[in-house]
Amino acid sequence: MGFEAWVTIAVLALLLGLLVFSRLAVDVLFVAALAALLVFGVIGPDQALAGFANEGLATVAVLYVVVAGLRDTGATQWIAARVLGRPRSAVGSQARVTLPVAAFSAFLNNTPVVAMMIPTISEWARKFGLSRSRLLMPLSYAAILGGSCTLIGTSTTLIVNGYLLRTEGERGLGFFEIAWVGLPVAVAGLLLMLLFGRWLFPERESISRQVENPREYSVEMLVRADGPLVGQTVEEAGLRHLAGSYLVEIERRGELIPAVSPSERLQADDRLVFVGVPDAVVELQKIRGLVPATNQVFKLDGPRSQRTMVEAVVSESCPLVGQTIRDGRFRNRYGAVVIAVAREGRRLKAKPGDIRLRPGDSLFLETRPGFAEQYGYSRDFYLVSQLNDSSPPRHEHALPAGLLLAGMVLLATTGLLSIFQAALLAALGMLAFRCTTASNARRQVDWQVLIVIGAAFGIGGALHETGVAESFAASMVGLIGSNPWLTLAVIYVITALFSALITNNAAAVLMIPVALSAAQSLDVNFLPFAITLMIAASASFMTPMGYQTNLMVYGPGGYQFNDYIKAGLPMTLVTGLVAVGIIPLVWGF
Repeated sequence: MGFEAWVTIAVLALLLGLLVFSRLAVDVLFVAALAALLVFGVIGPDQALAGFANEGLATVAVLYVVVAGLRDTGATQWIAARVLGRPRSAVGSQARVTLPVAAFSAFLNNTPVVAMMIPTISEWARKFGLSRSRLLMPLSYAAILGGSCTLIGTSTTLIVNGYLLRTEGERGLGFFEIAWVGLPVAVAGLLLMLLFGRWLFPERESISRQVENPREYSVEMLVRADGPLVGQTVEEAGLRHLAGSYLVEIERRGELIPAVSPSERLQADDRLVFVGVPDAVVELQKIRGLVPATNQVFKLDGPRSQRTMVEAVVSESCPLVGQTIRDGRFRNRYGAVVIAVAREGRRLKAKPGDIRLRPGDSLFLETRPGFAEQYGYSRDFYLVSQLNDSSPPRHEHALPAGLLLAGMVLLATTGLLSIFQAALLAALGMLAFRCTTASNARRQVDWQVLIVIGAAFGIGGALHETGVAESFAASMVGLIGSNPWLTLAVIYVITALFSALITNNAAAVLMIPVALSAAQSLDVNFLPFAITLMIAASASFMTPMGYQTNLMVYGPGGYQFNDYIKAGLPMTLVTGLVAVGIIPLVWGF
C-alpha cells in the first residue's frame, strides 16, 4: 500500500476513535475527516463532493418534506390515536405500538415516524398507567425493522441502492424487492420483542418525569359545530383519559354540567373546561373538532397553522400589571392571545379576559411566529419559552396529504417513476396543497444526517481508490476461505458492529467498497452483499448512538447505556441469523 492508503487508514482510525470516545458532533467529525483526505491529496474535490449528489441522499432529504406534510395536517396523530386504542396487557400494549409503527416505517422514513410517535406514546402511557421505558425502546426497534421492508423505509436502503444504480453492471432494487428478507427479519424481531419483552426492556423513570412541570392551567375549548366530535360521547371522543389534563365541566347554553360522565354526548358549541399542564394544553389544541373558546385567536393576523404556543412570565415592569387582560388590550399590544393563566403554579378559574395580571403570573399564549425572539429579552416578561411542536394542525388538508402519500407509493411500486421522482412529486404536492409550509419543511429536514451521509461517501471512495478496501477484503477472504456464505456472515457482523459504534448510514457507506472487493475476490454476485449491508447497517440495536431513533428515545425513556446492550445483542443475533440464512437463497451468488 502507498502513502495515500496509509493516510486513509490513519484518518479512518482517528475518525472511529473520536466517534466512540469523544462528544464532538458526528457531522463535524465526518466533514473534518473528508477535509483531511482532500488536503493530503488522497481524493480530489469531485470525489469528495460526489456523495452529496447521490440519488439516495436526495431521496432521504425529499422524504422529510413528505413527512412534514403528514405531520402538520395531523394525519399521523389521527392514525396513531385510532391504532393505539386501549391496551389490555403489557404484551398487548407493546403489540399496539410495535406492529403499526413497523407498518408505518415501511412507507415513511422511520426517523420522522419515531419523532412523531414519541409524544403520542408518552401521553398514551400516562393515560393508561403504562411504563414508557417498556414502550419507547420497542418503538425504535420496530421502526428499524419496518424500515428494512421497503426501499424508502430507511435512509440506509436508499443510500446502498443509490450506489448500486451508479455501479456499472449492477441494477437497483424494486420498491418491495428487499421485503423478501426484510419482512422475515421484521417478523423475527417483533416476535422476539413481544415474547421476551419483559426481560429485554427495563422499567425506568424517564428524565422528563423526574423534572415534570407542576404548573396547571385552566383552559376552555369549544366543540365546533361542523367538527367530528358532535354526537360522540366524552369516552368516544378520547376526552376521558387525557394525558396530563382532565375535563372539569361542560357549559352548555348557559347551564353548567359538573363531574362530567364518560357517557355524556357532546353537542355543537359546548364549552369544555380542562385543567392540565402546558404540554397537555398544547395537545388539546391539536384535537380535531376543538378550538379555543376565546374568539381572540381568530383576530390574530395569519392562519392558525402558522402560529405557536408560548409560555411567558409577567414581570414587575410589565405595563399591564394591575389591569385585566381585556382592558390592557393584550392582543393589540403583543400580537398574542392569552389562552390560560397560572398563578403560583395553580390554575385560575376566571376567564382569561377578566384576570387582573400580577407579577409572576404564567401566561399560556397563542402567538404569531417570532414572538419568543422579539420578547425574549423584553423587560415586560421574566421568561419567554416557546413550546416545541405546538403549531395547530392543518386538519382541513389531511385528506390531500394522505392521497399524496398513497400516490407516491403507487407510482414508485408500479415503476412509473423512480423513488426519487415519486418522492419529489409528493413533496411538491405537500407544498402546493398547503399541507405544510416551506419554513416548516426546512425545519423537518435533518441536515446532520444528510451531511454525514454525503461525507461518508467521500471517505468510502477513498477506501476504494487507495486499495484499502481491497486489501481488507483480501485479508478477510484469506482468513475465512472461499466460502461466500461465511464471508457474507462476517460482513454482516462487521457492519453491525460499525453501525453500533458510529452510525448506520456511515457504516453502510464505509463497508460498501469492502463488500464489493470481497465479492470480486470470490468472483460472485455483488447483490447479496449489498442486501446484507442494507440489513446489517439498519439492524443497529446495541447502542443509543448507532441509530438515530435509538438516541431519540434515550432521554424520554430514561434508559441507561447497558439497557441497549441487553436488548440489542439478542435482537442483532436473531435478525442476523435470519438475514444471512435467507439472502443467498433469494439473490444467489
